[in-house]
Amino acid sequence: MTANNQTRQTVRAYHDARFLGDVPAAVAHLAEQFTFQSPLMSSDDPVGHLAGLPGFLQVVTGVDMISELYGETEAVLVYDVHTATPVGTQRTAEHFRLGNGRITSITLIFDVTLWRLMATTMDGAPFTGAAVAREP
Repeated sequence: MTANNQTRQTVRAYHDARFLGDVPAAVAHLAEQFTFQSPLMSSDDPVGHLAGLPGFLQVVTGVDMISELYGETEAVLVYDVHTATPVGTQRTAEHFRLGNGRITSITLIFDVTLWRLMATTMDGAPFTGAAVAREP
């Protein structure tokens, strides 16, 4: 198996497990030394960055892959997440770094504007991210 194929297999297995809500299967593809960064949270915990996944998946109605790019130690996925929220469809880019066959970091990129507006509307207070784990 080439390095690019191993990268693809690892990243897609993580992505598929995450959107199926299978946290243990998703975490199995992450390295012990792991970092996660998104517009809403940061985490160094392979399990902790998925803490809000069950609630998020309750509003996801589908995922359409747009592009997949794989290298030896990194990958980029671009996809649309369809939601049953005022956000509607969220275009998302996700960058992965890998080491020793496991994902060492994920950077998730998306426009957070409508998510923050929705959170403000729902609870009447400005969104602070307090409900989401944030590392210093």
